[in-house]
Amino acid sequence: MSETTQSTAFARPSAPVASARPGPAKAGPAKAGPAKAGSARRRYRNHWWYRLISPIALVLIWQLVSSAGVVSAQKLPPPTTVWRTAVNLVTQNSPAYGTLQGAMLVSLQRMAIGFGVGAAAAIVFALIAGLSRLGENAVDPPLQILRTLPLFGLVPVFIVWFGIGELPKTILIALGAGIPLYLNMFAGIRSVDAKLVEAAQTLKLSRTELIRHVILPGALPQTLVGLRQSLGLAWLALVVAEQVNANAGLGFMISQATQFLNLNVILVALAVYALLGLITDAIVRLLERKALAWRRGLLES
Repeated sequence: MSETTQSTAFARPSAPVASARPGPAKAGPAKAGPAKAGSARRRYRNHWWYRLISPIALVLIWQLVSSAGVVSAQKLPPPTTVWRTAVNLVTQNSPAYGTLQGAMLVSLQRMAIGFGVGAAAAIVFALIAGLSRLGENAVDPPLQILRTLPLFGLVPVFIVWFGIGELPKTILIALGAGIPLYLNMFAGIRSVDAKLVEAAQTLKLSRTELIRHVILPGALPQTLVGLRQSLGLAWLALVVAEQVNANAGLGFMISQATQFLNLNVILVALAVYALLGLITDAIVRLLERKALAWRRGLLES
């Protein structure tokens, strides 16, 4: 299409008189969008606690079942007993378990390092595979193979290869976090609207500008979904990783409690895992809401 044809196409008025005439009829819709978005944001801020109703209801049902004797307290201690155990683990330094806050800090540190490594690798591999057919053929098959390998099966292999230090733990967490993020980001890149790419090429954007202004924003919704999935799997991988000769952490606490048949401590550690998982998911949801504020459907949900 020549420059003369493009300028004629963009300059052609569809309704010269009606569109040029200013009036109150056009002022109303222009303000309706921001007002509606602001109303949706206010509803979200006022109703965020609705997500706490179902977890609280589950705890209440758990307490009622335990109090009614439906399940033996030895098999399922009531929440009050688990709470007392958690308080003791916080206030006292147990020779067998240490402190709960100390175990949390160690696990969070491992999680942060492993997740950071896995997420960075996933983003790089997704860009290589998503932007090039040659890159897809080189990167995607090995990652698909890794996706099908069980983490527990990799533990003895990593011990032989990397020893029993922090490195095998970091790699296990990185694998658990990286694969879901890679798959979703790769799918997001490949699902970018072709018309947007054609428009960018018409505007003569460079490849770097195309990736920055078209590809990455278009893949962002799917990438954030993958981020939520990768965080969940990273917490699961952390439990597996902390079984590899760990001497601190929530997984170590579960392992020690299993040897002593202390179900209360196991439930405390699992409850902390669940709480940390909810917190990280809430952070990603907030990031999603901020980054995708332009999506009206997201604001109205």
